Amino acid sequence: MATTLSPSTDSVAAINELGAGAGATPAFSPLYQQIKVLILQSLQTGEWKPGELIPSEMELAARFRVSQGTVRKAIDELAAENLVMRRQGKGTFVATHAEQHVQYRFLRLMPDSGDLASEGPAQRQIIDCKRLRAPADIARALALRTGDAVLQLRRVLAFQGIPTILEDVWLPGGPFKGLTAERLATYRGPMYALFETEFGVRMVRAEEKIRALAADATAAELLKVPVGEPLLSVERTAYTYNDLPMELRRGLYRTDIHHYKNELS
Repeated sequence: MATTLSPSTDSVAAINELGAGAGATPAFSPLYQQIKVLILQSLQTGEWKPGELIPSEMELAARFRVSQGTVRKAIDELAAENLVMRRQGKGTFVATHAEQHVQYRFLRLMPDSGDLASEGPAQRQIIDCKRLRAPADIARALALRTGDAVLQLRRVLAFQGIPTILEDVWLPGGPFKGLTAERLATYRGPMYALFETEFGVRMVRAEEKIRALAADATAAELLKVPVGEPLLSVERTAYTYNDLPMELRRGLYRTDIHHYKNELS
Protein backbone atom coordinates (compact mmCIF):
# COMPACT_ATOMS: atom_id res chain seq x y z
CA MET A 1 0.00 0.00 0.00
CA ALA A 2 1.43 3.37 -0.99
CA THR A 3 1.76 5.91 1.79
CA THR A 4 1.14 9.59 1.08
CA LEU A 5 1.96 12.16 3.72
CA SER A 6 0.01 15.39 3.86
CA PRO A 7 1.30 18.57 5.54
CA SER A 8 -0.72 17.66 8.61
CA THR A 9 0.79 14.17 8.91
CA ASP A 10 3.92 13.42 10.87
CA SER A 11 6.20 11.78 8.33
CA VAL A 12 8.47 9.92 10.72
CA ALA A 13 5.54 8.39 12.59
CA ALA A 14 3.94 7.32 9.32
CA ILE A 15 7.18 5.75 8.12
CA ASN A 16 7.66 3.92 11.39
CA GLU A 17 4.12 2.62 11.17
CA LEU A 18 4.81 1.37 7.67
CA GLY A 19 7.95 -0.41 8.85
CA ALA A 20 6.19 -1.98 11.80
CA GLY A 21 3.21 -3.11 9.74
CA ALA A 22 4.97 -4.37 6.63
CA GLY A 23 8.30 -5.39 8.10
CA ALA A 24 9.96 -3.47 5.27
CA THR A 25 12.05 -0.96 7.21
CA PRO A 26 12.90 -0.94 10.92
CA ALA A 27 12.15 2.31 12.74
CA PHE A 28 15.84 2.85 13.55
CA SER A 29 16.99 2.95 9.90
CA PRO A 30 18.37 6.26 8.56
CA LEU A 31 15.71 8.73 7.48
CA TYR A 32 16.75 8.65 3.83
CA GLN A 33 16.29 4.87 3.85
CA GLN A 34 12.78 5.33 5.22
CA ILE A 35 12.01 7.84 2.45
CA LYS A 36 13.42 5.35 -0.05
CA VAL A 37 10.91 2.77 1.23
CA LEU A 38 8.02 5.20 0.70
CA ILE A 39 9.14 6.03 -2.84
CA LEU A 40 9.55 2.33 -3.53
CA GLN A 41 6.00 1.73 -2.27
CA SER A 42 4.72 4.20 -4.87
CA LEU A 43 6.70 2.43 -7.58
CA GLN A 44 5.32 -0.93 -6.48
CA THR A 45 1.70 0.21 -6.54
CA GLY A 46 2.09 1.89 -9.92
CA GLU A 47 1.54 5.46 -8.76
CA TRP A 48 4.36 6.30 -11.18
CA LYS A 49 4.60 3.90 -14.10
CA PRO A 50 7.73 2.85 -16.05
CA GLY A 51 8.97 5.74 -18.15
CA GLU A 52 6.98 8.38 -16.24
CA LEU A 53 8.43 11.42 -14.52
CA ILE A 54 8.27 11.25 -10.73
CA PRO A 55 7.75 14.38 -8.61
CA SER A 56 10.75 16.66 -8.14
CA GLU A 57 12.98 16.42 -5.09
CA MET A 58 11.40 19.61 -3.77
CA GLU A 59 7.88 18.21 -4.19
CA LEU A 60 8.82 14.92 -2.54
CA ALA A 61 10.52 16.77 0.32
CA ALA A 62 7.29 18.72 0.92
CA ARG A 63 5.19 15.58 0.63
CA PHE A 64 7.27 13.64 3.17
CA ARG A 65 8.15 16.69 5.30
CA VAL A 66 11.90 16.08 5.16
CA SER A 67 14.82 17.99 3.67
CA GLN A 68 15.54 18.00 -0.04
CA GLY A 69 18.96 16.50 0.71
CA THR A 70 17.31 13.50 2.38
CA VAL A 71 15.13 12.92 -0.68
CA ARG A 72 18.14 13.30 -2.97
CA LYS A 73 20.05 10.63 -1.06
CA ALA A 74 17.08 8.23 -1.29
CA ILE A 75 16.78 8.82 -5.03
CA ASP A 76 20.54 8.38 -5.47
CA GLU A 77 20.21 4.84 -4.09
CA LEU A 78 17.19 4.07 -6.28
CA ALA A 79 19.11 5.31 -9.32
CA ALA A 80 22.14 3.16 -8.40
CA GLU A 81 19.78 0.16 -8.28
CA ASN A 82 18.40 1.05 -11.75
CA LEU A 83 14.91 1.64 -10.37
CA VAL A 84 14.83 5.27 -11.52
CA MET A 85 16.81 7.23 -14.10
CA ARG A 86 18.02 10.81 -13.82
CA ARG A 87 17.92 12.92 -16.99
CA GLN A 88 19.88 16.13 -16.92
CA GLY A 89 17.57 19.13 -17.05
CA LYS A 90 14.43 16.96 -17.24
CA GLY A 91 14.08 15.25 -13.88
CA THR A 92 13.91 11.69 -12.57
CA PHE A 93 11.96 8.99 -14.37
CA VAL A 94 10.85 5.48 -13.46
CA ALA A 95 13.28 3.12 -15.16
CA THR A 96 11.89 1.05 -18.02
CA HIS A 97 13.13 -1.83 -20.16
CA ALA A 98 11.74 0.01 -23.19
CA GLU A 99 14.75 2.35 -23.09
CA GLN A 100 17.20 1.46 -25.86
CA HIS A 101 20.26 1.41 -23.59
CA VAL A 102 18.69 -1.02 -21.08
CA GLN A 103 16.92 -3.40 -23.46
CA TYR A 104 19.63 -6.02 -22.88
CA ARG A 105 20.25 -5.15 -19.24
CA PHE A 106 20.19 -8.78 -18.06
CA LEU A 107 21.68 -10.29 -21.23
CA ARG A 108 25.47 -10.52 -20.93
CA LEU A 109 26.15 -12.30 -24.21
CA MET A 110 28.18 -10.03 -26.46
CA PRO A 111 29.48 -10.43 -30.02
CA ASP A 112 33.22 -10.82 -30.29
CA SER A 113 33.26 -7.48 -32.12
CA GLY A 114 30.91 -4.62 -31.16
CA ASP A 115 27.87 -5.06 -28.91
CA LEU A 116 24.35 -6.46 -29.15
CA ALA A 117 22.92 -3.11 -30.18
CA SER A 118 25.27 -3.04 -33.18
CA GLU A 119 23.85 -6.37 -34.33
CA GLY A 120 20.36 -4.89 -34.48
CA PRO A 121 17.20 -6.24 -32.86
CA ALA A 122 17.10 -9.95 -32.13
CA GLN A 123 14.93 -12.04 -34.41
CA ARG A 124 12.55 -14.07 -32.24
CA GLN A 125 11.01 -17.41 -33.10
CA ILE A 126 8.36 -18.73 -30.73
CA ILE A 127 8.65 -22.53 -30.65
CA ASP A 128 6.01 -23.22 -28.01
CA CYS A 129 3.81 -21.37 -25.52
CA LYS A 130 1.50 -23.23 -23.16
CA ARG A 131 -0.08 -23.12 -19.73
CA LEU A 132 0.56 -25.98 -17.33
CA ARG A 133 0.77 -26.93 -13.69
CA ALA A 134 4.09 -25.98 -12.13
CA PRO A 135 6.47 -28.85 -11.41
CA ALA A 136 8.11 -28.74 -8.00
CA ASP A 137 11.40 -27.15 -9.15
CA ILE A 138 9.66 -24.41 -11.16
CA ALA A 139 7.21 -23.69 -8.34
CA ARG A 140 10.08 -23.39 -5.87
CA ALA A 141 11.99 -20.95 -8.12
CA LEU A 142 8.90 -18.76 -8.58
CA ALA A 143 7.73 -18.93 -4.93
CA LEU A 144 4.60 -20.81 -5.99
CA ARG A 145 2.98 -24.02 -4.83
CA THR A 146 3.53 -27.20 -6.82
CA GLY A 147 0.65 -27.45 -9.28
CA ASP A 148 -0.02 -23.70 -9.51
CA ALA A 149 -0.61 -22.38 -13.01
CA VAL A 150 2.46 -21.23 -14.95
CA LEU A 151 3.08 -20.12 -18.52
CA GLN A 152 5.93 -21.91 -20.29
CA LEU A 153 7.53 -20.36 -23.34
CA ARG A 154 10.24 -21.73 -25.61
CA ARG A 155 11.86 -19.43 -28.15
CA VAL A 156 15.00 -18.96 -30.23
CA LEU A 157 16.77 -15.61 -30.48
CA ALA A 158 18.83 -15.00 -33.60
CA PHE A 159 21.28 -12.18 -34.27
CA GLN A 160 21.99 -11.24 -37.88
CA GLY A 161 20.15 -14.38 -38.94
CA ILE A 162 22.22 -16.75 -36.79
CA PRO A 163 20.26 -18.65 -34.11
CA THR A 164 22.20 -17.87 -30.96
CA ILE A 165 20.05 -18.44 -27.84
CA LEU A 166 17.52 -21.16 -27.05
CA GLU A 167 15.39 -20.14 -24.08
CA ASP A 168 12.82 -21.85 -21.90
CA VAL A 169 10.89 -19.28 -19.84
CA TRP A 170 8.42 -19.88 -17.03
CA LEU A 171 6.11 -17.15 -15.71
CA PRO A 172 3.52 -17.32 -12.90
CA GLY A 173 0.09 -17.76 -14.43
CA GLY A 174 -1.76 -15.14 -12.37
CA PRO A 175 0.15 -11.96 -13.22
CA PHE A 176 0.47 -12.97 -16.87
CA LYS A 177 -3.07 -14.07 -17.54
CA GLY A 178 -3.88 -13.42 -21.19
CA LEU A 179 -0.31 -13.59 -22.49
CA THR A 180 -0.26 -15.63 -25.70
CA ALA A 181 2.26 -16.86 -28.25
CA GLU A 182 0.67 -14.56 -30.84
CA ARG A 183 1.15 -11.50 -28.62
CA LEU A 184 4.76 -12.43 -27.94
CA ALA A 185 5.43 -12.97 -31.64
CA THR A 186 3.88 -9.71 -32.81
CA TYR A 187 5.25 -7.42 -30.10
CA ARG A 188 8.20 -5.56 -31.58
CA GLY A 189 9.88 -4.30 -28.41
CA PRO A 190 11.74 -6.16 -25.64
CA MET A 191 9.73 -8.81 -23.80
CA TYR A 192 10.30 -7.07 -20.47
CA ALA A 193 8.82 -3.87 -21.92
CA LEU A 194 5.71 -5.88 -22.86
CA PHE A 195 5.51 -7.14 -19.29
CA GLU A 196 5.64 -3.53 -18.03
CA THR A 197 3.11 -1.98 -20.38
CA GLU A 198 0.50 -4.73 -20.59
CA PHE A 199 0.85 -6.65 -17.33
CA GLY A 200 2.24 -4.09 -14.90
CA VAL A 201 5.23 -6.26 -14.00
CA ARG A 202 8.71 -4.74 -13.97
CA MET A 203 11.82 -6.87 -13.58
CA VAL A 204 14.23 -4.96 -11.37
CA ARG A 205 17.03 -7.46 -10.72
CA ALA A 206 18.14 -10.97 -11.60
CA GLU A 207 20.31 -13.80 -10.33
CA GLU A 208 22.11 -16.25 -12.60
CA LYS A 209 23.73 -19.68 -12.48
CA ILE A 210 26.12 -20.54 -15.29
CA ARG A 211 27.60 -23.84 -16.42
CA ALA A 212 28.83 -25.47 -19.63
CA LEU A 213 26.76 -28.12 -21.39
CA ALA A 214 26.92 -30.12 -24.60
CA ALA A 215 24.13 -29.62 -27.12
CA ASP A 216 21.59 -32.43 -27.20
CA ALA A 217 19.70 -33.29 -30.38
CA THR A 218 16.89 -30.75 -29.81
CA ALA A 219 19.21 -27.87 -28.97
CA ALA A 220 21.51 -28.76 -31.87
CA GLU A 221 18.62 -28.68 -34.33
CA LEU A 222 17.22 -25.35 -33.10
CA LEU A 223 20.59 -23.61 -32.80
CA LYS A 224 22.02 -25.15 -36.01
CA VAL A 225 25.06 -26.65 -34.33
CA PRO A 226 26.41 -30.23 -34.18
CA VAL A 227 25.21 -32.54 -31.43
CA GLY A 228 27.72 -32.27 -28.61
CA GLU A 229 28.69 -28.67 -29.43
CA PRO A 230 29.73 -26.81 -26.23
CA LEU A 231 27.02 -24.38 -25.11
CA LEU A 232 26.77 -21.96 -22.20
CA SER A 233 23.84 -22.79 -19.93
CA VAL A 234 22.46 -19.76 -18.07
CA GLU A 235 19.65 -20.11 -15.54
CA ARG A 236 18.26 -16.71 -14.58
CA THR A 237 15.63 -15.82 -12.00
CA ALA A 238 14.26 -12.29 -12.44
CA TYR A 239 12.58 -10.40 -9.63
CA THR A 240 10.15 -7.53 -9.41
CA TYR A 241 9.88 -5.19 -6.42
CA ASN A 242 10.16 -6.68 -2.92
CA ASP A 243 12.33 -9.51 -4.29
CA LEU A 244 9.30 -11.34 -5.67
CA PRO A 245 10.39 -13.83 -8.37
CA MET A 246 8.46 -13.31 -11.60
CA GLU A 247 10.41 -15.27 -14.18
CA LEU A 248 12.60 -18.33 -14.45
CA ARG A 249 14.61 -18.44 -17.66
CA ARG A 250 16.90 -21.27 -18.76
CA GLY A 251 18.95 -20.43 -21.80
CA LEU A 252 21.49 -22.24 -23.96
CA TYR A 253 23.92 -19.83 -25.64
CA ARG A 254 26.17 -20.33 -28.63
CA THR A 255 29.59 -18.87 -27.94
CA ASP A 256 31.38 -19.51 -31.25
CA ILE A 257 31.11 -15.83 -32.26
CA HIS A 258 29.87 -14.41 -28.92
CA HIS A 259 31.21 -14.32 -25.38
CA TYR A 260 29.69 -13.82 -21.95
CA LYS A 261 30.72 -10.48 -20.44
CA ASN A 262 30.26 -9.36 -16.87
CA GLU A 263 31.61 -6.35 -15.02
CA LEU A 264 32.90 -6.82 -11.50
CA SER A 265 33.50 -4.05 -8.98
